[in-house]
Amino acid sequence: MTQQGVRWTADQVLALAPDAASRKAGSKLGAAGPWSEAGSSDEGTVWGLCKGSGSKPYQTVVDIADASGPAYKCSCPSRKFPCKHALGLLILWAGGEGAVPTGEAPEWAGQWIAGRRSRAEEKKAADSSGSPSGSADPEAARRRAERRAERVTSGAVELEQRLADLLRAGLATAEQSGYGLWEETAARMVDAQAQGLAGRVRELGAIPSTGPGWPVRLLEECALLHLLGQGWLRRERLPEALAATVRSRIGLPASADGKPVRDRWLVLAQYDTADTRLTTRRIWLHGADSDRTVLLLSYGAAGRAPELALPVGLALEAEVSAYPGAGQLRVALGEQFAPPVPTAIRPRGVTTSQAAARYGDALRDDPWLESVPVTLGRVVPTPDGDSWQLADADEDAALPLTASARSRPGLWRLVALSGGAPVRVFGECGHQGFTPLTAWPEGPGDAIALC
Repeated sequence: MTQQGVRWTADQVLALAPDAASRKAGSKLGAAGPWSEAGSSDEGTVWGLCKGSGSKPYQTVVDIADASGPAYKCSCPSRKFPCKHALGLLILWAGGEGAVPTGEAPEWAGQWIAGRRSRAEEKKAADSSGSPSGSADPEAARRRAERRAERVTSGAVELEQRLADLLRAGLATAEQSGYGLWEETAARMVDAQAQGLAGRVRELGAIPSTGPGWPVRLLEECALLHLLGQGWLRRERLPEALAATVRSRIGLPASADGKPVRDRWLVLAQYDTADTRLTTRRIWLHGADSDRTVLLLSYGAAGRAPELALPVGLALEAEVSAYPGAGQLRVALGEQFAPPVPTAIRPRGVTTSQAAARYGDALRDDPWLESVPVTLGRVVPTPDGDSWQLADADEDAALPLTASARSRPGLWRLVALSGGAPVRVFGECGHQGFTPLTAWPEGPGDAIALC
């Protein structure tokens, strides 16, 4: 970072925060007042002592040079990752050259940094040694896969029967029976090791009594669930790419076996979703040379943010490998050749009608696809009755915003950035509308995260 003469912005630092409370607390610590002995190195590390409520200050150190995103160490008792002290230290560092002077790391910071560097070198050596990974007994692995496939098949058959019973009795019975029936069905799919089916069943259970038109929405989702079940039961007859998509939607594990693609990957967006068991982080990347948009997924235990963190607006030179499946955008992050750095790269934009057509085309490869990543070239956020839409500045068309987008504070950030003028917006376009995730002003300016 410092060797290339660039620093992150405060917004890019705050994008690392695990929640709103951490962003607020970290912002308060982004001034020199609570810090002492703060320093940084040309190798990309920042450290400092932060005064807390106790007699001893908290020792905080951040490794910015880690190619997979910054790593943190703090002596505070917080279980959040990163903690408010790490966020505050990075905001202080982002303020300019004089805020955190260059120097030699103290012993407590140097030991942690040296340990990280040593472990990274050991891992790199192990990866290059060609040592085999995975099961030592391929025959045992094959038998386990066959047993799981049999369980999934039993679950798919049972689900088909339950859907037939629902349609035979009439959709009105779904409103009368309550959520318990759906949860019991989802539990049966979990027993069958078909997590994808279980998730879609739970989504079905949330539809009844949700307002006008809910029977139509329920029937549509039942049809997609039926299609997925039939796809699994007839997977031998499908083209290999579509069969891989079905396996992925069912919830079977897969390895990223695509040919590695090296590029300068712009971080378009990063956001987390969570349930009672898992926190899932989605990171959208765009290749400056390949013009590809791909998705990284990272996971953490419930209540804890995943370790991989790539702030919006940075770019990293790295290799990614695609997962199997027709139209699948998910990739695995491979070798990284340099730490992420700020960049002026922007993805090319399309019109709103082209975005809608892109989603329609993608459904041919993956009928269960909720949305596709799209960058809109020149749009203006505009009220539409009780809702909002993105009106195209170059054609008489618009995309409605999803309900979730309308409830996020990022909508007002987008409106303020636009001020009635066209902006470039990256987001997810699907059957429920458009969810804006990142925006750029029409002229020069940094990326603004909206999620």
